[in-house]
Amino acid sequence: MLAWELGQFELATEDVFGFCAAQAGLPEIDFLRKNRIPFRFTLALEQGATLAADPLQMPLASQSIDLLVLPHVLEFHSHPDQVLREAERVLRPEGQVVISCFNPLSLWRLRQAFVRRAAGAPWDGKFISLVRLKEWLRLLGFELNGGDFGCFAPAFADARWLERFAFLEKAGERWWKVLGGVYVVRAVKRVHGMRLIAPAWRKERARRRALAPIPQRNGSARQRHD
Repeated sequence: MLAWELGQFELATEDVFGFCAAQAGLPEIDFLRKNRIPFRFTLALEQGATLAADPLQMPLASQSIDLLVLPHVLEFHSHPDQVLREAERVLRPEGQVVISCFNPLSLWRLRQAFVRRAAGAPWDGKFISLVRLKEWLRLLGFELNGGDFGCFAPAFADARWLERFAFLEKAGERWWKVLGGVYVVRAVKRVHGMRLIAPAWRKERARRRALAPIPQRNGSARQRHD
């Protein structure tokens, strides 16, 4: 599962540029390792994070982050919707967020129903459906621009059983994508009403071009008006 997720985060973050990137949660694993933004850091309450803080209350200025990754933060937080609201606050306009979650419509969720919460992660988390996550993102002004499902085999701890059910990975990729045990999505923060303002010299150049005469085949010229 980890190998698949790292591959998805690499695909989702390698073409994102800017000045500042942050990873909230799981500081012991570098989910930004393929990203080329110069300033990257981790934020979590666990040991090893660059910045000790709760993702619900990030000590970051509003609109200061170009890329934010949330690997399995939402399903293990008591207020996942508020964490997303905080993510929207710190992201710049057109900033991107990459999120991974466990899928409740999967064999992983079926096993969770028969495992005690004391067994630890991921069974003590509250799995979040993609439909709910998309609704939260839409209400906050995010627009999905990528994602995928993976890990279709049951969550066996024994390697021999994983090999026996390996055929489910290829079958799931082809026939039942939405039933993967894990999904990763990427979304862009859209700010309605924004428009690019061209500098004065560019407007002046465009005005002069609009009034320039256009030569005709018969040698005459005709004025073109804006």
